Amino acid sequence: MEEIALRVNGRDQRAVVESRTTLAELLRDHLRLTGTHIGCEHGVCGACTVAVDGQPVRSCLMLAVQAEGASVETVESLGDGDDLGLIQQAMWERHAFQCAFCAPGFLMTVQCMLANNPTPTTAQIKEELSGNLCRCTGYASILEGVAEAVAKMASTAEGANDA
Repeated sequence: MEEIALRVNGRDQRAVVESRTTLAELLRDHLRLTGTHIGCEHGVCGACTVAVDGQPVRSCLMLAVQAEGASVETVESLGDGDDLGLIQQAMWERHAFQCAFCAPGFLMTVQCMLANNPTPTTAQIKEELSGNLCRCTGYASILEGVAEAVAKMASTAEGANDA
């Protein structure tokens, strides 16, 4: 057993885990942050994507001990209580997800992408999302949701610049 310390969704956390515990298991089983979904457990579907130090990471492939000292953000970090975050709101408005099992992974991938590139092209969005799978949609509504999020971010930035 190993003790690890990391920052999760802005809060310092400590946990004692087996060396084989994945980051996904730490988040879900130890910290009770169940928004991160475990789909394939092979890093293929992207449902378990979280941000580690601002980069999208498949939490089913990363060991919890590898996150020692890191800053981890999960889908729970996107909203504020009962209020949806900007990306979540845009996806909801565009009916991006049907069953929503894949939603946390897509949302965190988009969050990381927009933090690094607030004005991505459609080709860049498609490339960034290519590692996330959805079995329910044809992806068009997801792409529309991302475009809506980009527009909302630009509008928010313009409003801040006007103030």
